[in-house]
Amino acid sequence: MEERSLDKADRKILRFLQKDGRMANADLAVKANISAATCHRRIQMLFKAGFIRSIRALLDPALLDLGSLVLVGVVLDRSTPESFAAFERAIREIPAVLDCHLVAGDFDYFLKIRVKDMTDFNRLHGSKLLALPGVRQTRTFFVMKEVVDNAPLDI
Repeated sequence: MEERSLDKADRKILRFLQKDGRMANADLAVKANISAATCHRRIQMLFKAGFIRSIRALLDPALLDLGSLVLVGVVLDRSTPESFAAFERAIREIPAVLDCHLVAGDFDYFLKIRVKDMTDFNRLHGSKLLALPGVRQTRTFFVMKEVVDNAPLDI
């Protein structure tokens, strides 16, 4: 299934699942205006085609004592495929790193990290981030307010 082959019902299914991944198949079928069997079949096809990668719960970080969101720009000492690969292998081993993106511009990577507080981040920064292979420089941004986070895709 290619993107251009997604029809109106597929897009409705995707929109509703983004808002509520726990929605019962029968309820989703009604909202998408298709039968429950068709809805189930389409969801399976959307998974198989990779449009739906997973369905999971969004947790409240503050209630889990992970209320500080930190963005970190990383500059590597070399711009080679080997240095990028080594960094990417190592960054996957740090559970506090929620996202890691290779970017163009002043930084090589941007990281999205959840920690308890500034002290917790300082510990992580000193013991893990600076020890990552090839790291020449980091620049840290503490998020003061999360205005939009994990918004559904506009499909």
